[in-house]
Amino acid sequence: MRSAPTILHLDMDAFYASVEQASKPSLRGKAVIVGGLGPRGVVATASYEARVLGVHSAMPMSQARRLAPNAAYLVPRFALYRSISDQVMALLRALSPLVEPLSLDEAFVDLEAGGTAWDERSARLTGTKLRADIRAVTGLTGSVGLAASKMLAKIASEEAKPDGLVVIEPGTERAMLEPMPVRTLPGVGPATGDHLRRAGIHTVGEIAEAGEDELVRLLGKAHGHALYAMALARDDRPVVAERETKSVSVEDTYDVDIHDRVRVGLEVQRLADRCVRRLRGAGLSGRTIVLKVRRYDFSTLTRSETLRGPTDDPAVVREAAARLLDSVDTTGGVRLLGVGVSGLADYTQEDLFAQAAGGAGVETPEGEEPETAPEPRPETPAERRWPAGHDVRHAEHGHGWVQGSGLGRVTVRFETPGSAPGRVKTFRVDDPALEPADPLPLVDDPPDLLETTGTRGTPDAPSRPRPLEA
Repeated sequence: MRSAPTILHLDMDAFYASVEQASKPSLRGKAVIVGGLGPRGVVATASYEARVLGVHSAMPMSQARRLAPNAAYLVPRFALYRSISDQVMALLRALSPLVEPLSLDEAFVDLEAGGTAWDERSARLTGTKLRADIRAVTGLTGSVGLAASKMLAKIASEEAKPDGLVVIEPGTERAMLEPMPVRTLPGVGPATGDHLRRAGIHTVGEIAEAGEDELVRLLGKAHGHALYAMALARDDRPVVAERETKSVSVEDTYDVDIHDRVRVGLEVQRLADRCVRRLRGAGLSGRTIVLKVRRYDFSTLTRSETLRGPTDDPAVVREAAARLLDSVDTTGGVRLLGVGVSGLADYTQEDLFAQAAGGAGVETPEGEEPETAPEPRPETPAERRWPAGHDVRHAEHGHGWVQGSGLGRVTVRFETPGSAPGRVKTFRVDDPALEPADPLPLVDDPPDLLETTGTRGTPDAPSRPRPLEA
């Protein structure tokens, strides 16, 4: 473990909910819950105002509604979240070549590798400036932890929430960890926590006191050794710049179990097409097609088929997924379906049509185009869905967002990120003057901090002392 707190962990504060509050003035300071809004939906993120009411991520949405009946419930806008994440990650990569994203809103940074920090003072200055830069570019807040290891930096950012910065100086780690609950350590979930509690172990300090042999006896060799090392603040894992994408997949959970076998097949075809769009968007192809089916009794089946070469052809993926579905019994109903592609590569197999024909080597006659799925026709206004929280534009009233819809009506609040809380109007769902719209930027004309700071470096930090020349 290094001798200075030069590993930074950034965690954006209640990211999805904070984005929604920043873009919707009427929701600022109010409980906002983002996630699936159906009967089986779960909470993706809750604002801090909602957390006070007991709502947290991964909670069933039905439970959240009981705890916070007056909160704003919104459908995620992932394209917007990704674009803001890209802005944040660019700021991190300006600090160091070693940035390890964990999700859209969380990452490790090795400041030492970037030459931006080498001791406690320069690390603190870098973290402080990063938080200010994030606010200037995105209008959002993030919490920063700085420590000599990844584990400790992540713990520090949790202690810093919300909108703070915590530095754990080398030499103080054990004293800081000892009184913390065992669930503080990574890898200690509810089951492991209960197991330790039954053994009389409640804090990190008590894990260290129990000793390595006792932990191995309680938890097994691998977990016991790892937990003992963490309790002693030992963590030598490096920041890894690139995490290899192992698969691309999509899945849907259905509000009501699907019993009709034809409907199940159509859903699998639709998921296969979505998966291929995501695959192509990443510039990838893959050899192994994976089908996931969760049945009415919560049992989950996974089936896979490996092709002769990588593909990004929708017909190939659809047909492989259909073959996999043939081997699955869906009697009783299906509550979740998923299609994925693994064995990824950045090239495609030439003999695609042979693969689409199940490997039989069927050729397309010369001069004829292979059969493809028809292009989807545009939705008419009457067919549109109006997801809560998504952006719209009205020909007369301008930009707004959907507060809710039902019974042939859609209610819209007309406001923008820089406006005052806006007025509310209700329209027919097929109103020709109302159209879906792209999200507006959260910050008008954000500063180009990458231009002012160069590719790397923090101009406000002191220059590193140079050794005296002989």
